[in-house]
Amino acid sequence: MKKDKILLIGACGQIGVELTLALRKMYGDANVLASDLREEHDLLKGTGPYVSLDVMNKEMLHVLVIRHNITQIYLLAAILSATGEKNPLLAWHINMQSLLNVLDIAKEENLDKIYWPSSIAVFGPNSPAMDTPQHTIIEPTTIYGISKFAGERWCEYYNHRFGVDVRSLRYPGLISYKSAPGGGTTDYAIEIFHEAKEHKKYTSFLAENTYLPMMYMPDAIRATIELMESDASKISVRSAYNLSGMSFSPKEIAAEIKQHIPAFTIAYEPDYRQQIADGWPDSIDDSLARNDWGWKHEFDLSKMTADMLANI
Repeated sequence: MKKDKILLIGACGQIGVELTLALRKMYGDANVLASDLREEHDLLKGTGPYVSLDVMNKEMLHVLVIRHNITQIYLLAAILSATGEKNPLLAWHINMQSLLNVLDIAKEENLDKIYWPSSIAVFGPNSPAMDTPQHTIIEPTTIYGISKFAGERWCEYYNHRFGVDVRSLRYPGLISYKSAPGGGTTDYAIEIFHEAKEHKKYTSFLAENTYLPMMYMPDAIRATIELMESDASKISVRSAYNLSGMSFSPKEIAAEIKQHIPAFTIAYEPDYRQQIADGWPDSIDDSLARNDWGWKHEFDLSKMTADMLANI
């Protein structure tokens, strides 16, 4: 077991639950302190220490880091794309201030490593849609994307200016069965499985041929840990790495589900989230992550669909 002491903020969210459990397996249950504003998630109960924490309260956060001898922080607390559009100023405030609090404490306390997720939401309608490269036009149109892009700049700044070892991935849409989605534009790809199992029909809030980059949660957790476990000398990107698993449309995922549930039907009623999706890439070029630290995805659409339907 490694001697690191990890604080995971936002542990009850879609990524947080599974990442906490994976890190506890690696570092030992007692060495991963899970925290969130919410009540402890059922899947986390009894697996290790948990505290209620408001990341916006910098003094409380600082005291917690010192008291528990924290060496690494994973900051997953955020307001996501679709939710953020309903209250943009709040989304900006929470997404930015939480990161600045963590980066500043990391600098003060000389912490070993920081993880903060970015997103494909940093890209906008003027970015190349196919195989979007690492370095390209970045003009996000949602407050979530704007806050993630600003966050990437802050991460790189704290690394170059103060030597903070902060690492980040631009997550695509994430699909999981263990914890509920958190108000993102790609949530349809989780809802569709639940509705297929329960009602054999689903109404998609995105149009049938809307392609988006996606990833199955086991791949996302593994990518996160592999990035964080890599030697610092291998990390050439200090903003956030492009990360890719698969790309598909509602029509394609529906066809895949029909192979398992022949009676399944899908309808399309695009809403305000369609406009968000239209500004995002169809597919991502993550060759830097593959070259720098050996990233390789495992799940494609058919493998993921079989696993989701088996586990829901």
